[in-house]
Amino acid sequence: MSATAAVIAVFDLDGTITRRDTLFPYVLHYLAQRPLRLLRLLRLLPAVAAYVFAGRDRGRLKAALLRHTLRGETRAGIDSWNARYLPRVIARDLLAPAIAAIERHRGAGDTLVLMSASVDLYVPELARRLGFAQTICTGVAWQGQALDGALVTPNRRGDEKARCLEGLRAHDREARIVAYGNSTSDLPHLRLAHHGVLVNGSRAARAAAAALGIECVDWRGTWRPAACSNPDSPG
Repeated sequence: MSATAAVIAVFDLDGTITRRDTLFPYVLHYLAQRPLRLLRLLRLLPAVAAYVFAGRDRGRLKAALLRHTLRGETRAGIDSWNARYLPRVIARDLLAPAIAAIERHRGAGDTLVLMSASVDLYVPELARRLGFAQTICTGVAWQGQALDGALVTPNRRGDEKARCLEGLRAHDREARIVAYGNSTSDLPHLRLAHHGVLVNGSRAARAAAAALGIECVDWRGTWRPAACSNPDSPG
């Protein structure tokens, strides 16, 4: 990242740039290449129960998903799957207003950062294909060429995203940070940005964003300002 960047534009991925979550479909479609592998999903039931009844630790659930379904897969296999799967995501799942916002920032010479709680099995490659300069996402462990699936970073969600945004700010204190996210869990880092934008938020998220002075937009259809929109345009 250039130390003289005037604006750093930080985009969340799931629900902000894409129409839906990307991690579970990524795993599900990988397993479906050999349908018997779908039975591995049954191993997740104890982890799902623990998530529901014992603390809702998304990082632990994410690690369980990867370890019970993809553990032992090779780097070559994951790279091959990325080459097949990510073009589908780009063709079918991206929100046109999100891509327009990315292109607007790129055209202005802003530094593009993709910051996602999803994992580094595919997020950096998707970011590269979309023209982002930097990626911040959840890291996953390997044992040599074989996937382990444990997390090697904190789950990049909630307050952890806020910590990462503070890191961007510390790296270039002269830059203006514009951040986009889609959920209540994104509000901690959106409120730290010079301009935070809540995209496609739930009613509760929009209400919380309005209380914090965060702009709200709806990118699910034709772009239009949502109920708590700030009249200042992002960027």
